[in-house]
Amino acid sequence: MPARYDFCKKINKMKQFLLQVHITIFFTTLISIAAAIGQPTFESRSHTSQTDTNMISLNEVIITENRLQLPFTKQNRNIQVIDRQQIEALPARSLNELLSYVAGVDLRQRGPFGSQADISIDGGSFEQTLLLVNGVKVLDAQTAHNGLNLPIPTDAIERIEIIRGPAARIYGINSLTGAINIVTRKPDVSGVSAHAYAGSGFKQDTANHDALFNGRGIQLGGTLVGALGSHSLYGSHESGNGYRYNTAFRNHKVFYQGEITSGAASAFSLMGGYVSSDFGANGFYAAPGDKESREIVQTALAAVGYQGQVSERFTLSPRISYRHAYDDYRYFGHDLSRARSQHRSHALNTEINGTLQTAAGDVGVGLEMRNETIRSTNIGNHKRDNFGMYAEFKTEKIKRFLLNAGAYINYNTDYGWQIFPGIDLGYQLNEHWKLVAHTGTGQRIPSFTDLYLDQRPGNIGNAEVMPEKAWHAEGGIKYADQRLIAHANYFYRNIDDFIDWIRENPDMPYQPTNFSENRVHGVSASANYRLSAPASVVAWMAGLSYTWLSPSTVTSAEQPLTSKYAIESLRHQLVANLTLTTGRLSATAATRFNERISYKSYFVSDMRLAYQFRPIAIYLDAQNIFDVTYIEAAAVPMPGRWFSLGVKYRR
Repeated sequence: MPARYDFCKKINKMKQFLLQVHITIFFTTLISIAAAIGQPTFESRSHTSQTDTNMISLNEVIITENRLQLPFTKQNRNIQVIDRQQIEALPARSLNELLSYVAGVDLRQRGPFGSQADISIDGGSFEQTLLLVNGVKVLDAQTAHNGLNLPIPTDAIERIEIIRGPAARIYGINSLTGAINIVTRKPDVSGVSAHAYAGSGFKQDTANHDALFNGRGIQLGGTLVGALGSHSLYGSHESGNGYRYNTAFRNHKVFYQGEITSGAASAFSLMGGYVSSDFGANGFYAAPGDKESREIVQTALAAVGYQGQVSERFTLSPRISYRHAYDDYRYFGHDLSRARSQHRSHALNTEINGTLQTAAGDVGVGLEMRNETIRSTNIGNHKRDNFGMYAEFKTEKIKRFLLNAGAYINYNTDYGWQIFPGIDLGYQLNEHWKLVAHTGTGQRIPSFTDLYLDQRPGNIGNAEVMPEKAWHAEGGIKYADQRLIAHANYFYRNIDDFIDWIRENPDMPYQPTNFSENRVHGVSASANYRLSAPASVVAWMAGLSYTWLSPSTVTSAEQPLTSKYAIESLRHQLVANLTLTTGRLSATAATRFNERISYKSYFVSDMRLAYQFRPIAIYLDAQNIFDVTYIEAAAVPMPGRWFSLGVKYRR
């Protein structure tokens, strides 16, 4: 009887999911029919053609790596990209929300509106994913809980690249289950932009005179292109009273990017930014006792690089980058006399990369040095150094084959020497079909929180915990033409010395321990298809992605242990979206379904309707259309149905 009950529950959930998809497609179709009833003007037809061209531009995207770079369609790895076209179309207010539409990426928000979120890839933990901005590492050595606190407004993002599987050979340590690289926009012309938006779930804040819960924001940008190179400056402010008790938020961001040419093939690159986020943290870490808690997180980034053509075949690229983070967690909110944690961390990274073109193929080499320090009220004062060496080789000289192999050698002052090899292989069956395979290794060094936190009675660190090490193998098939990009992959990953926060009983604090091996079998598939012909008045684009994960642990523990994070990894994930563009009007509908190994599941549907009359565009977002109640992390229920209205200006 219980087995039949579970089966019936799953059938009912699938029926509800399909109903949401049908309703969403129905409304999207109505919009397209209404837009197509009138005869299109010549201007409308021209605009549609331009949009179709943008939709297939993904084929030519160069994936940002620090040495050897390849177009998206030549990559042997399982890589997903959210390009600028999708960023404009998706009903998302923040980087966090954009990433929630990527299958394989588990985006678990504690605070919506971009306040706080954990991110993991293919069943890994939130500490096992490396974050980068334009190839610059921005990992937080204190804790990955604050990794996404980045000073980048969505209007400044050109695309987001997601590499699934260990990426140590490309990016070094802490890319154990994958890496996410945020690529910002490089201007072609001078101009200005503005973006204002506001939204509400139309529910009342009973603790604040029955005011409507709401949020609002503004983003401003300017670009300058001339004899002194190209420069971009973006700033944003967002604030609101949240969506339930003590979820008010306020954040400020400023981001600069510049490129100054110093020759025909040489240029200096500059990048800098600052973000300050202040938000109510009700239920974030220690529910239900933390109902009044509050957190302030600040991040500053800076980087200076140079790319020079030393000779016809040799390119050299040195770079130095810096990250400062401040985290102020107040368990009792405005009572600063007790239960307050303050952390200040610094990371200085220097690197030099080189690429040499030879008759046999391209060779990439690199050196890096990273210094990390922290000063904290309940972690203490600590520092460590990390040194790394890269070597890669890429060749297309073998008929139909593309080979990319290399290794990353690492030395850490706490853990000594390690080497992490990897190899990618692709075989081009014909113009459209390609077989791909990859095997690689990676490492995740414990955070300062893992090692030294003293937050008893809730949590305590473990100075004896060792780095996690992963081996990953995958194989798959890819297809690409002017209308369809698709792939299907199978992978297996084994993590030794897997770190999880565990405890034997509720009277003990959680503590990180290398208590098990973590093994994951997974299948992923995705397809993006342009349904309409290039000359069509109504342009349709559809996307469908699915990920299945089967995680298991092998442990030597003699008695049952309570895990803080492992039981919440994903089992099934499905993401579907449909976009239409006709003349000045566009509409996007997106639906996502998540089921965790604890069998908690939910599906959420969103929609954006936009209209352009250049240089102005307006849009209406409806998020969580069916008002689903769900939790992504901790004890934090996510917002119900939410509507936002926005206006954009660009000239």
